[in-house]
Amino acid sequence: MKRILITGALGQIGSELTVKLRDIYGTDNVIATDIRPAEGQETGPFERLDVSDNYKMYEIAKKYEVDTIMHMAALLSATAEARPVFAWNLNMGGLMNALETARELNLQFFTPSSIGAFGPTTPKDNTPQDTIQRPTTMYGVNKVAGELLADYYYHKFGVDTRGVRFPGLISYVTPPGGGTTDYAVEIYYEAIKNGKYTSYIDKGTYMDMMYMPDALNAIVDLMEADPAKLKHRNAFNVTAMSFEPEEIAAEIKKHIPTFEMSYAVDPIRQGIANSWPNSIDATSAQEEWGFKAKYDLKDMTVDMLEKLKLKLV
Repeated sequence: MKRILITGALGQIGSELTVKLRDIYGTDNVIATDIRPAEGQETGPFERLDVSDNYKMYEIAKKYEVDTIMHMAALLSATAEARPVFAWNLNMGGLMNALETARELNLQFFTPSSIGAFGPTTPKDNTPQDTIQRPTTMYGVNKVAGELLADYYYHKFGVDTRGVRFPGLISYVTPPGGGTTDYAVEIYYEAIKNGKYTSYIDKGTYMDMMYMPDALNAIVDLMEADPAKLKHRNAFNVTAMSFEPEEIAAEIKKHIPTFEMSYAVDPIRQGIANSWPNSIDATSAQEEWGFKAKYDLKDMTVDMLEKLKLKLV
């Protein structure tokens, strides 16, 4: 990668990915795009882009002579479930446009999948890289279809497509954006601001999670990996930790002893969570491109609370 176009650059992952890539590859070599205006947030090249506009996406990529597209624009799980038709049109139409741009301009390509690509019949514990995928949400259906589509563009057209299946991502930089795992972000904010949190995910619900710095490193490491070593190429399982709401609350209480958590379960998001794995196996990512997470729950909690105190207090 030398010159990179990012879609959805103002989103949860995109906003932090843009900063990281500019630190590595140079500010002018990372072109951020989003449907929303940057409103002074951008310190480098930025273009307004609706990913449903295939012509404009192609023109921006050609204008800046990029060699890589990182397609991050998507509607997340809970939001997609509330607007399934819109989610299909945005998530799949945008992905197709990005893949077509990559094909026409011979670009390297990355898009993230998710543990949402798994379903209730997938093995729940230590979920394998290659296993049954029958999701029961629109978001999950989009992700499975996206994995297959990226594979198709690699095998049919030779597009250098790559991707990972992210677990829930936790960050202090960007507020939650409609994902099922967002409780694990909200809880830190509320712990700092109010000393208490009401969880919409029920006690005893394990979900796979990852701290954003590990997620960003995974993207860069995969994209810089030797293509000859990639057997799976798209949708590698990656993971860092798995916990239930009680465990994250207990870890926070080590630093904020008065913190309290209660429950008001959201049946929609709880149903989505119940269909996802408790933990996943990342052996293929470790063997094929050296994936390794740095943060566990303890280390992440220390860093989250330190950073949020500076941000919120």
